[in-house]
Amino acid sequence: MSKVPAIELNDGVSIPQLGFGVFQIKPDETAAAVKTALEIGYRHIDTAEMYGNEREVGQGIREAGLDRADVFITSKLNNGFHKPDDARRAFDKTLEALRSDYVDLFLIHWPLPTLYDGDFVSTWKVLEEFARDGRARSIGVSNFQVAHLERLAKETDTVPSVNQIELHPYFGNNEVRAYGREHGIATEAWAPIAQGKVLDDPVINRVADARGKSAAQVVLRWHIQRGDIVFPKSVTPARVEENFQLFDFELDDSDMDAISALDKGEAGRNGPNPDKFDYVPG
Repeated sequence: MSKVPAIELNDGVSIPQLGFGVFQIKPDETAAAVKTALEIGYRHIDTAEMYGNEREVGQGIREAGLDRADVFITSKLNNGFHKPDDARRAFDKTLEALRSDYVDLFLIHWPLPTLYDGDFVSTWKVLEEFARDGRARSIGVSNFQVAHLERLAKETDTVPSVNQIELHPYFGNNEVRAYGREHGIATEAWAPIAQGKVLDDPVINRVADARGKSAAQVVLRWHIQRGDIVFPKSVTPARVEENFQLFDFELDDSDMDAISALDKGEAGRNGPNPDKFDYVPG
C-alpha cells in the first residue's frame, strides 16, 4: 500500500495530504464509495453538510471496520447557518450525522461577504469555540480570498489552519495560495482536475505518456509536489484506486513548470467567485 504523506498544520494537527472527496456523490452511493476508498488506503474523507451525505460518510467508515481515530474527517458549515447560534446547532447536527463526538477539521464553507451584513467574523469565533472544547481538532476556511483572511487576522485570535480553494492547472489561484504560504495556512485544492477539463490537455498528456501514468495521476501528482492537500472524487473503484497511486513516481522541474504554465488566471476559474457567491440552500 502506498504511504500518503502527512502535512503538519499550524496548530500541530497532522493531515493526510491525499484524501477522498464526496462532493456530488449521491447519498445512496456514498457509504460504499467511502468504504472502498478506505479499503484502498485513503485515510482522509472530505465532506460537508451541503453535500447531503455526512451520515453516509460515517456509515462507510463504520462499515470499513476502522477505528474513528484512524480516519481524518473534514466537514464544513453550510451557508444557511452563519449566525452564531445557527452555526452551533449545525455543528451539533454534523457530529450527530457522522456519529462522532468530534471532527478532525471543520471549515466555513464560503465567506458569503454579501450576506449576513458581511459578518463571517462572528461565525469564525464560533468555530474557535469548537476548537477550544475539542470537538474540532482543527478549524479552517474554504473559498476565502486574501481580504477575507486579512480580516480574520485583524479581528480574531486564530489563524485558519487550512483554506480550501478552487485550484488546478488552469486556475492557479496564486494570490490566495501565496498568502496562505506566507501566513502558515495550508492550501487544499477542490476541483483539482478542473472537473475533468484538464485531462485532454496536450501538455498534461505529453507528461503522462512520458511517465506511463494517466493524465489525472499527473495532475494530482503536480498538486502533491506543490504541497497542496488534494482529494479527488470518484465512485468507480478502479478510478479511486488509480487516484491513490501517486507516490511511486515524481515529476521533474520541467514537467512541473510546463503544467504550472497552463494557468489562465481568472479566466480559468470554473466555480463561483467567492466575492460574489451568495447561494443559500433552501
